[in-house]
Amino acid sequence: MRGWIDEGEFRSIMEFARYLGRDGGYAVFEVDPDRMNRNGLSPEDVLARVSSLEGVPPEDLEALRGWASPAPRLVRVYYEPGGWVVLEPGRGVYLKDYLDGLDFTPSYDRSRRVFKARAYLYPELVRHLERRGLKVEDEIGLLGEGARLPRPVEFRGKLRPYQEEALQAWLSNGGRGVIALPTGAGKTVIAIAAVARAGVSTLVVVYTKEHIAQWVESFRRFTDAGALVGVYYSEEKRLRPITVTTYQTAFRRLDEFATRFAMVVFDEAHHLPAEKFRVIAMGMPAPFRMGLSATVEREDGMHVEIFPIVGGVVYHTTPGELTRQGYLAPFRIVRVPVELPKELRREYQSLRRRFQALARGRRFEELLEAMKRGDESAIEALRVHARLRSIAYENPAKVDAVEKIAREELSRGSKIIVFTQYKRQAEEIARRLGAYLIHGDMDASRRRANLDAFRSAPSGVLVVTTVGDEGLDIPDANVGILVSGTGSRRQFLQRLGRLLRPAPGKRAVLYEIVSAGTPEEYQSRRRRGLVA
Repeated sequence: MRGWIDEGEFRSIMEFARYLGRDGGYAVFEVDPDRMNRNGLSPEDVLARVSSLEGVPPEDLEALRGWASPAPRLVRVYYEPGGWVVLEPGRGVYLKDYLDGLDFTPSYDRSRRVFKARAYLYPELVRHLERRGLKVEDEIGLLGEGARLPRPVEFRGKLRPYQEEALQAWLSNGGRGVIALPTGAGKTVIAIAAVARAGVSTLVVVYTKEHIAQWVESFRRFTDAGALVGVYYSEEKRLRPITVTTYQTAFRRLDEFATRFAMVVFDEAHHLPAEKFRVIAMGMPAPFRMGLSATVEREDGMHVEIFPIVGGVVYHTTPGELTRQGYLAPFRIVRVPVELPKELRREYQSLRRRFQALARGRRFEELLEAMKRGDESAIEALRVHARLRSIAYENPAKVDAVEKIAREELSRGSKIIVFTQYKRQAEEIARRLGAYLIHGDMDASRRRANLDAFRSAPSGVLVVTTVGDEGLDIPDANVGILVSGTGSRRQFLQRLGRLLRPAPGKRAVLYEIVSAGTPEEYQSRRRRGLVA
């Protein structure tokens, strides 16, 4: 710009440019996008201000007109390792203004002049920017035709009315959400129908190797997907348009999987709050996502944080409702209280008084927080609490009760699963009853052999620890004996669900063995509302 520049003009120019000095009678300025962004100025605003100034060479003014021309406003969107989606604005785009109206705020990387957000927000970001008039160069490509399966997949099953309701609820929510149904209600079939309906590349994430085999078999049974289905686990690494893997593998291979799959199914979605597994849900940009779970709640309340990342709970029903509709076996729950032996009763009462003195009215969650801060009274209170739980759960009178119930049920030809939390307790029960046994310290081949033998037996007893809480499929089991557990509602529903596979004339019963006068009685009463 030639000539004198008054103070007002200079301040106006400095809102969108940097002063570089004088050269041959000219004051030289360079347009600075960061200053424009900070002051909310568009290229059109800059052109209008410069056009009003005296002494700007015609060729510079023409260059500014070309720069400020209404060319398409571009933003590049791409995936960055670690589970991030990056927004890189094109020339003349001041992205901050376009991000207004989102329920979240992407972070700004000043050194790279880009915005970043967790990858699960990718579809919302792209659609928002397009609605605001930007042309999006989507390098992730999971919202277009490129994400579709190589050919349509036909679903060959028949959904029950409640399964169709669940699927429609998921579709109505944009192909996102958690479906919470009792064990045995056919969550897998709903998910497979959803994969066929969505017609996009899909990653199914499961908890164990056994679950992988079950899902692959279900795809073969209910669809014509055939060679479209692959497994990525251990030595078998076949990435196919529909791939089944485990949570551990998906965590390790997040960057490899992230941009390949437009849909992700989280089996046993209550595992997602675990720190590593949460990374999968947040780091996958898949626009379609489904969570499957037996319950909508976790005892620690973490479902409130993680389920929205999948899409919130879109469908939920209880075992009682499905039993009344005839889709699950009729069942009853029998509470069997047993007394603590005298010495254990005295120890229990003494420890309870000590716990109350140490806790000083603080809730369990407050004690945990205090323990993290090094509070000695909280540390000791939690140690006493653990012993109280152990006395109640490992009450030796429970083993006597289990033996009595099991022998009565065996005389009727029942097929019985005994659930316990403790290996030592499980071994004692199995020894007394001559039962099949499964616990976590057994190698996989021995567990599989015991499970296969029990499956093929017309009657008998299987004793399992928590290793049997998930993936245990024994359709003709009709009696459960709950000896000890975590006390969680989810675990209770899973264990009950093992008994509810329908069969002609089948009536299931779950016995809860609880130590009288302990919190086990309260936990039992509280769980009843879950199944109504």
